[in-house]
Amino acid sequence: MTRSMVRIAIYDMDKTITRGPTWTRFLIAGAQRRAPWRLVLLPLAGVAALGHPLRLVDRAGLKRVTQRLMLGSRLSAADVRELVDAFADTIDRDEVMAEARDRIEADRAAGYRLVLATASYRYYAEAIAARLGFDAVVATEVRRDDAGDVVSGVAGENCYGPAKRRMVEAWLAKQGVDRGGAHIRFYSDHVSDVPMLEAADEPFAVNPHAPLRKLAAARGWPVLDWT
Repeated sequence: MTRSMVRIAIYDMDKTITRGPTWTRFLIAGAQRRAPWRLVLLPLAGVAALGHPLRLVDRAGLKRVTQRLMLGSRLSAADVRELVDAFADTIDRDEVMAEARDRIEADRAAGYRLVLATASYRYYAEAIAARLGFDAVVATEVRRDDAGDVVSGVAGENCYGPAKRRMVEAWLAKQGVDRGGAHIRFYSDHVSDVPMLEAADEPFAVNPHAPLRKLAAARGWPVLDWT
C-alpha cells in the first residue's frame, strides 16, 4: 500500500461493534419514552418478525410494520432527536464492545477514514457513529414528509446484502474516491455482508456466526473474536 492510497475502514454495526442488534432495542426504548402502552404490542412485532424467514415480509417491510406498531406511524423531527440522543448515549455506554472501540481507534491512528455501513436507519445510526468518532455513515434511509417528520417505511434501498455494497460504492463515487486508489478494510459478523467482504482489500469476519466462520476459513479471511 502506497502513501498516496486513500485508507478507508468500513464497519458493520449490529453485532460487529455492538453486542447485539439495535433495532428492536430502539423500538422498545422509544415506546418506553413515548407511549409505554405500546409495549403490549411487542408480541405482535415478534409475530411480524417471524414472517421474514418465511418470506412473507422483506426486511424493509418488517422495519415499516414494527416501527408503526412500537412508535406510531409518524414521529416529529423533535421527537426523533430526543429519542435518538438518549438511545445513542445508552448504546455508547453499555453496548459497544471494548475490542471494537480499540480497533476503531487503531484504524483512526493508522490514518484510515472511518465509515459505518449498516442496515439500521441513518437517523439513529448516525448518532451512534458520531459518539464513536466515525467520519461518515452509509445506512438505510427512512421516509420523511415535507416537514421532515419521520413516517414509517424505508426510502430507497435497505442497506443490506448486495444493496450495502451498491450503496458503499455510490458513496465512494460521491466522495470522488477512485477504487483503484483506495485501500479498504471491511468488518462484519454476518454472511449477508459477503458482497462487501469480497470487495474489500482486507476483509475481517468479526464474531462471525457459523456460516460466515465457515466461509472465512475457506477464503482465508481473518477472524476476530471479540467478547
